[in-house]
Amino acid sequence: MAIFRNALLLVSRLLLAALFVPSGFQALTNIAGTISYFAGLGLPLPSLAAWGTGLFELVAGLLILVGFQTRIVALLLAAFCIVASFIGHYGQGGDDATLAFLHQQMLMKDIALAGGFLALAMAGAGAWSADGRGFGTGAEAT
Repeated sequence: MAIFRNALLLVSRLLLAALFVPSGFQALTNIAGTISYFAGLGLPLPSLAAWGTGLFELVAGLLILVGFQTRIVALLLAAFCIVASFIGHYGQGGDDATLAFLHQQMLMKDIALAGGFLALAMAGAGAWSADGRGFGTGAEAT
């Protein structure tokens, strides 16, 4: 049963990281577009928000991927998802029904991601992670 548990925790970390690592990378490599997006949301200091968000997504995603400090990082990402969903999606779309629907779906996706991160924070990274200290050693990360 431990092998199944560790395999599922590894897969869950890979899937969650697959969203945040590329997102952070894209935000940083297209920093002008990211700044423009945050400015369009009316955020103060959109440049700082863009750099901070891009770096956070990239670094946190990589930490989840390798399973280092997973519980703490997962809690931070859960909070990030909730805050980002309401800043970036709540009430967005205006009179355009398609955009309003899209933003509502993205808001709900972010809330669901927060739930996944809370579950990962509770379960830990598993043995096949930096927290668990290696592959195949039988170590259980708690």
